[in-house]
Amino acid sequence: MDTAYPREDPRAPTPREADGAAHTALTLGAPRPPPRDHLIWSVFSTLYLNLCCLGFLALAYSIKARDQKVAGDLEEARRLGSKAKCYNILATMWALVPPLLLLALVVTGALHLSRLARDSAAFFSTKFDDSDYD
Repeated sequence: MDTAYPREDPRAPTPREADGAAHTALTLGAPRPPPRDHLIWSVFSTLYLNLCCLGFLALAYSIKARDQKVAGDLEEARRLGSKAKCYNILATMWALVPPLLLLALVVTGALHLSRLARDSAAFFSTKFDDSDYD
């Protein structure tokens, strides 16, 4: 049994003979990177338990993308990985924007109340004379 690598496929076409030399032409495009499934990001999005279960949807598409990548269907894996990425972005935005918005509202409310307290303290410290009521 021959275990040497690389093995030659007996069904492979033989190279054409031109000018007495063997030439084989291969058409190679730019190598595309393997599809990303964003599985780790999806797991963290799922564990954060965001509203509308967007992290869970991202996790489902990530697992499907990984399955397609293992099966060899790279285009389907890219499409599913892209969907997982979109759901992860939505889940991350949904998780980050409301707390930041709430923090901004608390800070601006505190500033407004401090200004209001300072102005009202000046109003209540005003002394009125009896002649002011005539």
